[in-house]
Amino acid sequence: MTIPIIVFGSMILIAGVLLVLDSELIFGFLTNNTDNPVVQVMAVLVRLFMGSLLITQASLSKFPVIIEVLGWVLVISGVFLALIGVSKFRKLMSWVLTSFKAFGRIAGILAIVFGGFLIYAFLGA
Repeated sequence: MTIPIIVFGSMILIAGVLLVLDSELIFGFLTNNTDNPVVQVMAVLVRLFMGSLLITQASLSKFPVIIEVLGWVLVISGVFLALIGVSKFRKLMSWVLTSFKAFGRIAGILAIVFGGFLIYAFLGA
């Protein structure tokens, strides 16, 4: 079951590279789709699924405590996003996209590091 985690880490890494190369690709997509309720549903489901997977598979990683904590952070953030409702989710997305657009490349570097860490933590563990 570590393959989905490695795929998830790879997708985060790729998103990070895109943010570094041209942050408008990601920010533009999110800005154009903020009103789409599917974005919130996907944000919640991905966090709950990946968080649960990280929690249950943490013992198979090179860093079980860190991976389990990350899993719980994802689960808690997924529950939070589910509970705030559509209107507040849209406001949160608008605020994040407006406030952090200038930091897109830094976010990209952090995403590369995080995605790379997930891949490293589960490859050959």
